[in-house]
Amino acid sequence: MGTEFLLIMKSEMILTVIIFILLFLKIWDGVKSNTTLLHVTNFLLFVNLIAGFFLNKDGELFNGMFHTNATLFLEKNILNLGTFIISLFAFDWLKEHKHLLEFYILLLCTLLGMDFMISSGNFLMFYLGLELSTIPLAALCNYDLHKVKSSESAVKMILSSAFASCILLFGISILYGTTGTLDFKEMAPLLGTSKLQIMAFIFAFTGFAFKLSSVPFHLWTADVYEGAPVPVTAYLSVISKGSIVFIFITALFQLFGNYGTTWYNMLYLSILLTITLGNLFAIRQDNIKRFLAFSSISQVGYILLGISSGNSLGASSAIFFLVVYTFSNLGAFGVISLVAAKTGKENISDYKGFYTNNKSLAWVMAICLFSLGGIPPTAGFFGKMFLVTAGAEKGNYWLVSIAALNMVISLFYYLRVVKAIFIDANEQPIDKLNGSSSMKIALAICFIGVVATGFASGLFEYISTVTR
Repeated sequence: MGTEFLLIMKSEMILTVIIFILLFLKIWDGVKSNTTLLHVTNFLLFVNLIAGFFLNKDGELFNGMFHTNATLFLEKNILNLGTFIISLFAFDWLKEHKHLLEFYILLLCTLLGMDFMISSGNFLMFYLGLELSTIPLAALCNYDLHKVKSSESAVKMILSSAFASCILLFGISILYGTTGTLDFKEMAPLLGTSKLQIMAFIFAFTGFAFKLSSVPFHLWTADVYEGAPVPVTAYLSVISKGSIVFIFITALFQLFGNYGTTWYNMLYLSILLTITLGNLFAIRQDNIKRFLAFSSISQVGYILLGISSGNSLGASSAIFFLVVYTFSNLGAFGVISLVAAKTGKENISDYKGFYTNNKSLAWVMAICLFSLGGIPPTAGFFGKMFLVTAGAEKGNYWLVSIAALNMVISLFYYLRVVKAIFIDANEQPIDKLNGSSSMKIALAICFIGVVATGFASGLFEYISTVTR
């Protein structure tokens, strides 16, 4: 029984052990070198990533409050991969930071909360995981203590998260009041046509929409992304958002399946607004973090398009796209992180002539932006193709056509950055940047991932198999 318990909760147990190791290192204070601490932490995160692929056991614990299966292990491994990459490209920023271990303790606490949230089979477990994954993120947003924008980012993050959590919790409380249970399996068949229950579902849906930054619940996103340190912005954009997508798929397909027509109509409107407004606002941005914030909002719209199919193809296409999005977005953020750490520059106009002195970094940035824009043969093209194909299964070709048209619009602002990097002249371009070995490894992983994932058809087939 003890071995079975450890295997079912393997991901959570490993993260807990790593957190305690980092706490011990902080209390002991025997290792003074930040470089050594970073290497130790990255090794532990690598072990966590590799362990996620072995000895995975399906099962339930705590009377169904916690459960695991092949799909959930896959989702956790995607988050582990993204966190490892972020840790690698944060090397140059963190090696000069005096609160290094606190950063990782907070970061891994959020990841632990996300794992509990993904494996939740009960609203109590889900909400505890949600809060554990959210509250430390506000502290991470304020990690640049000397910057006013960082403090502003944290305040907006905690206030918007608290508001979204309250709305979600209100919906959960009504669902509990009308069904008498918090267990997903027990609650699902008890949800009917009651107006009170439908209202509760709308509240719950709204809470998820806030966390996903889908329009019209996106207003906090750009300001929080701009003020937070670049690695934290990357974490918010990929890891935090990805975890919400995973639990959102579970909630819609398994818990709220009886409301399929209702949530499809809500998704329909949200998809139109999210993709279109995300694109239009991205065009206006000069700060590159705000630019990627609105880009990520638009990408959420495409993920929702795939989810709207309500079937296994929609779930597998969304998960596959998140793998692609992890490589593409983190590759772009890796370059931005290095530039910000070395020069403090964060505007698109600062990247004019970037190719002159930084040819390798320029190509990594360009390929990642091509992938985000869905340009073949990068992985982003195949990711969006699967999402659009899944969305078309409902037969709503107007929605699919508008989504496809927005893909063309998005090319304008992605290529605008590429144009600044390769074509626009600059009398004083950014000097040659020499990143650490960790940064180079992170960018190599992202570059190879963007190129290879598009041609690795077996990956999508595997995801389709485990999500059936």
